[in-house]
Amino acid sequence: MPQATPDPESRTRRRGRPAGARAGDAGTRDRILAEARTEFSERGYDKTSIRSIARAAGVDSALVHHYFGTKEQVFAAAIELSIAPVLGAPGALTGDPSQLAERLARFMFGIWESPGTREPLLAILRSAVSNEAAAAVFRDMVTQRLLLPVAGGLDVDRPELRAQLAAAQLIGIAMLRYVIKAEPLASADIDEIVAMVTPALQGYLT
Repeated sequence: MPQATPDPESRTRRRGRPAGARAGDAGTRDRILAEARTEFSERGYDKTSIRSIARAAGVDSALVHHYFGTKEQVFAAAIELSIAPVLGAPGALTGDPSQLAERLARFMFGIWESPGTREPLLAILRSAVSNEAAAAVFRDMVTQRLLLPVAGGLDVDRPELRAQLAAAQLIGIAMLRYVIKAEPLASADIDEIVAMVTPALQGYLT
């Protein structure tokens, strides 16, 4: 008796592609991305895999590949989601040049002061500093999406170097205050910090 030819869709499903709403309902991509950010932050870049992200999101690995591609591309998307609030920094450059540094400092520290924006950013940073491949993705993202636009808004010589120096100072302060929690910086009033850091930033930027 001839055997029935398996349905192609059945063969696909046996390989693991979820059927129905779970295969691609509204919000599936966002759910995968949210779980990816959690996986990277809790497990680190090395221990996170496409399979672990898919399992956490309740989908098949093929669907993660479909939406994002490789693990590096998933990580890049997670970074972009986490640093999205920071990408508004170039807007802080508009206005009175004499107050440029103060506006930028208040904008950046405002992001760090809010737990809602600080925690996702810290989570992805922890993953980026522990793996060179992740660091390269993070570096490219920050350079292209943040530092170059900031540099483009500066009317000074060597704007890219100056933008990096300003970013290094702000990030260094953020790491000591919010990650390492070094005293007395960790408990200092944010207005006092802004007042003390502004002259140095103003020198870089103008």
